[in-house]
Amino acid sequence: LSTLPLTITLNHPTEALAAEYTLAIQPILPQEELKANYQPLADYLSAESGHTISITTQRNFLFYWTKMRKRQKGFDLVLDAAHFTDYRVKKQGYTVLAKLPDTVSFSIVTSEDNFILDIEELIGLRVATMPSPSLGSLRLETMFPNPMRIPFYVWEINTTVAVENIQSGKVDAAIIPTRLASTYDNLNTVMTTEPVPHMGLSASPEVPADVAEKIRLALINAGTTEAGKKMLSELKVEKFEKANSETYDGYATMLESVFGY
Repeated sequence: LSTLPLTITLNHPTEALAAEYTLAIQPILPQEELKANYQPLADYLSAESGHTISITTQRNFLFYWTKMRKRQKGFDLVLDAAHFTDYRVKKQGYTVLAKLPDTVSFSIVTSEDNFILDIEELIGLRVATMPSPSLGSLRLETMFPNPMRIPFYVWEINTTVAVENIQSGKVDAAIIPTRLASTYDNLNTVMTTEPVPHMGLSASPEVPADVAEKIRLALINAGTTEAGKKMLSELKVEKFEKANSETYDGYATMLESVFGY
C-alpha cells in the first residue's frame, strides 16, 4: 500500500489570533494617575489591532530603567522619552512606530519671590527633579559637571509635587517640562534646555510585524476616525506623527554615565 502525504489547510491565518501585549509608559506621574490618563490609548489600540493591550507602570525611573535594561516583562510596546527610545532601538532591537507631536524641553524654575538669574546661583541650593535617569534629571546633571559644585538634588515623585514644593518653600528650584512651566504665572524661569523629540511609541522584536504595522497605522491615522479623534481628545494631544529610528538617533548617549548602560 502506498502512503499519501497528509495536507492540512488552515482556514484562519496565525495573525488573526488575538494575543495580549503590554504598553509601558514612562513614570512621569503616580502609577494610578498614569494608568487613568493613558487608558484611552490602550483601549483604542486594542480595538484597532484586535489584540488586548494593557498598561504597565513602574513606581519610579530607577525601577523603570532596571526592568527595561534587563528585558523583563511589560515592555512589548513603550511610550517613552527620546533617550530611552533610542536606547531600546540600538540595544534591544525595538522599532519606532510613531511619536507625539513637536518637541520637549525642560526649564529650571523658581518662585517669583526667589528671583535667580544664573544656574550657578543654584549651587548648594535645593533643586527638585524626578529621579535619574529621567530626562529632566539627566539634563540637570549635565549643567553641573563638577561634583564639588552642584545643587542639593531633591527627588520628587512627579513634577506637580515639585512645583508645589517650590511654592511652599520646601525647595529652592525645580527642573520641569517647559510646557508645564508655562501654565504657571508665579514661576521665574532661570533657563531652558535644548529641545528633543517628544515621546515615541516603539515595539519590541517580540511584537509580530503585522501587529506593529496595525498599531502604527492606527496611531498615524487616528485623526481621520471618530474613535481616533476621541482617543486624541482624551489624551489631550493633537495627533501622532510619523517617526522612525533616525528621529531619536543619538539621544541614548545621555545614558552613558548611568549605571547599567
